[in-house]
Amino acid sequence: MVFALFSRLDRVRVTLGYSAALLAVAATLLALGPHVRDQVIWRASTNLHNLGHGRFGTLIGSAFVTEQGPIYVWLPGLFAILGLAELLWRSRRMVVAFVVGHVGATLLVAAGLAAALGAGLASWSVANVTDVGMSYGAVGVLGALTAAIPQRWRAAWTGWWLAVAFGSAISSGGDFTNVGHGVALVLGMVVGTRFGHPAHWTTARYALLAVAMAFGYLIMANTGLSILTTATLGVLGALAAARVARRRAVRRALAGAATAQPAGS
Repeated sequence: MVFALFSRLDRVRVTLGYSAALLAVAATLLALGPHVRDQVIWRASTNLHNLGHGRFGTLIGSAFVTEQGPIYVWLPGLFAILGLAELLWRSRRMVVAFVVGHVGATLLVAAGLAAALGAGLASWSVANVTDVGMSYGAVGVLGALTAAIPQRWRAAWTGWWLAVAFGSAISSGGDFTNVGHGVALVLGMVVGTRFGHPAHWTTARYALLAVAMAFGYLIMANTGLSILTTATLGVLGALAAARVARRRAVRRALAGAATAQPAGS
């Protein structure tokens, strides 16, 4: 029994290790007090100030420092997303999806902010806004899960999440983090197409998927306005994508039937 337990845990060893690191960092910062915590968050932030001064180590360090609420509230959701991806695709591919989502979205958002500042479309105060946490990476992994969703649900899943990301961005009131979530989601979806066929689905994995979906949604929609906007657009996006997928399936079936029909019949 003990061997079976360790065998199962070994399948999510990266998720366990990352979760343990987040717990250790959070506990240490809590023990050191708010002043030290604020300094660490500032130094680990991937804002334009730090990136502009060549502090590219923040691209890694920022994923281990969080300023969201108590860690025990959101860590189970993060574990569900990462653990599910690791079970379906093994550790390496999960890490690839996380890094692409985290680093890719961070750099693209930074480039967009720099362009906005250069064009006079944003205040220079945005260069010093703290930006730490695991949310870009988590959403990137969520996007990568698209390729693992059973075919009959994949179109609706894709339409839902793209619409949710769009709704989150337009209802954010100028918060670039929500734009970053949308970028991370798309990057994850693209990366996931290279992962091939995932391991089979089980009841436990579907349960993890439900938790992962709820957590991913709350990352992108955490205010009353954003919840209303994203839920409405999400449903519309899912329905529209499913309808388009059905039409394409019908066209392919008709084309296949026409091709298979004997000549001259």
